[in-house]
Amino acid sequence: MAYEDYMNALQEGRYMFRRRTAKGHYPYLPVLDDILSRTVTEGEVYLGTMDIPLDQVIGTCTAGRTNAFASNFMPLLDYNSEFAMKWSKLHDAQISEGIHDAVKVYEYMGKYYVLEGNKRVSVLKYMDCPTIFADVTRKIPKKTHDIDVQIYYEYMDFYEITKVNFIQMSKLGSFPSLLSSLGVTSAEDWNDDKKIDFSSFYNNFTLAYNECGGNKLTITVGDALLFYISVYPYKKVKDKLPADIKKQLEKIWPEIVLLGESHSVEIVMDPSDEKKFVKNMFKKIISHAKKKVAFVYDREPKVSDWIYAHELGRLHLNEVMDYAIETESFVVENTDSQAEKLLRKLCKEKYDIIFTVTPQLIKSSIKIAASYPQVRILNCSPMASHNTVMTYYPRLYESKLLTGMIAGMTCENDKIGYIADYPINGMTANINAFAIGAKMANPYAKVYLEWSTAKDYNPSKLFEKENINYISTQDMIAPYDSGKDYGLYSIHDGVKSNIAMSICNWGVFYEKLVSNIIEGTLQTEHAAGEYKAMNYYWGLSSDAIDIIYSQNILPENLKLVKMIKNAIKDGIFNPFSGPIHDQKGKLRVSKTDILPPEKIITMNWLVDNVIGRIPTLDELTDEAKPIVELRGIDKTLTDQSASTIL
Repeated sequence: MAYEDYMNALQEGRYMFRRRTAKGHYPYLPVLDDILSRTVTEGEVYLGTMDIPLDQVIGTCTAGRTNAFASNFMPLLDYNSEFAMKWSKLHDAQISEGIHDAVKVYEYMGKYYVLEGNKRVSVLKYMDCPTIFADVTRKIPKKTHDIDVQIYYEYMDFYEITKVNFIQMSKLGSFPSLLSSLGVTSAEDWNDDKKIDFSSFYNNFTLAYNECGGNKLTITVGDALLFYISVYPYKKVKDKLPADIKKQLEKIWPEIVLLGESHSVEIVMDPSDEKKFVKNMFKKIISHAKKKVAFVYDREPKVSDWIYAHELGRLHLNEVMDYAIETESFVVENTDSQAEKLLRKLCKEKYDIIFTVTPQLIKSSIKIAASYPQVRILNCSPMASHNTVMTYYPRLYESKLLTGMIAGMTCENDKIGYIADYPINGMTANINAFAIGAKMANPYAKVYLEWSTAKDYNPSKLFEKENINYISTQDMIAPYDSGKDYGLYSIHDGVKSNIAMSICNWGVFYEKLVSNIIEGTLQTEHAAGEYKAMNYYWGLSSDAIDIIYSQNILPENLKLVKMIKNAIKDGIFNPFSGPIHDQKGKLRVSKTDILPPEKIITMNWLVDNVIGRIPTLDELTDEAKPIVELRGIDKTLTDQSASTIL
């Protein structure tokens, strides 16, 4: 039983890990030490031993065990680890006799961070326990004009009177209003019986609220509860069952939803404008049949981080565009004949759009697209567009420039490691952009390049020799391999810390891409398949790519990085604007020039602060050779590219 439960918990942890990464969120537990290093506290006060709500236990005090847990406290380490054995024993103990030892936590800004007992928290969260017994010490932030801090000070006053620690508010003045609605003016007005009554009401309200869809709103349960009892007085509803509360909530639900709306309301001043707007929207939605969209993979999502990221994008597409499309995914063996057979079948089944999400499928995509011009077939690769197949790919070099800046700012000895995988189109742009970013932040920065697909791959030897503590590696995360490095990280005394990572939000990418295609199809649906060739090469400005920042970056450095990020998004700054020199000192991009996209994709030279070179085909592993043969950098373009740019 323990094995099965640990594996289930492990699956939950890995799923959350990938999901948060795909959305651009930090995938591990927040660390209180990191949070407190960027703020000022007034001191601390011991609150005693008590039950605390598990959903408000969100992090750990120190970074020691961060990599063992996903952000939902579910485990990430394999079952054969010592960690898993201890977790399983705690699970069995909870079933047989219950976990009675109190965990030690710090409470800060209404959230709890575990000092001792992370695995106990993990087990009880897995078992959906509402509370955990804890020894609590509060860290008090310095009082400022920050709204969140002011709300927290109101919470501390509320707690002092009621000792209620399970309710959260997002608006200033809410806690005093709640006290007033409960008819409480001082601690004398509140006793254990009243606390029990309120706890029971809060639990019943939470059940009803979530059944109405409240867990999908941006407001807290406390915000909704306060509004509810402002309409239905607390004395009249405190004993109601969830079903009765739900009926009342349904009557005022539009008002509950509006509590979370932060944008300004658009006011329609003329009824004719409103009718025109509604008519156009209705026409757009119902006058065309749903488009059938197929996603073709060459591996199962569960065994490939790349495919899984695209599968998350497809699921996002289903959620946000279900009124206009329906999608389905297909897995095909990575052979041209099998891929052609599947693609032909999909075309005959009247699929309108087909995404082949790996460059290896480009040949079969081109072949089938020529026979079915009415079907839009798109291949995910950083290549120029074809007449029959559109391509799409993220401009990851833009976010790589930002992580390079961070590396240049933080490295102590001007040396940074960079681990690339395949020497293919687009990869050199990522390396060079990273190196340019590092040099922008630190003119003396050098980037030491290693290739993970090289036969003699051994980065530790070089990095240890050069005393390199900051390293950039691949950005695709594999939570099933807890020892796998990703993004930009530092290593000191054997301890690794995540710094930043480039991400591609495929959900946003596909949403905008499909919207563009559908609009184009509607405008040219009688054009007998004569579509314009396109290459969707999107970057920061489209929100399709972004960067995850850890809590280990100084605020001053982060401010500069975000300024450059906004400049790139607004088109004010281009990472490959001159002057740029290669390793031999040759001017590749003059001071007044900007490298065009097609030259960025196919660049086959390295900038002057990169230490290393592009490997030849013979120097690569047998596994890497087929991919490089298909998409590898063409070294014959070197001199030609330079003369064209200059």
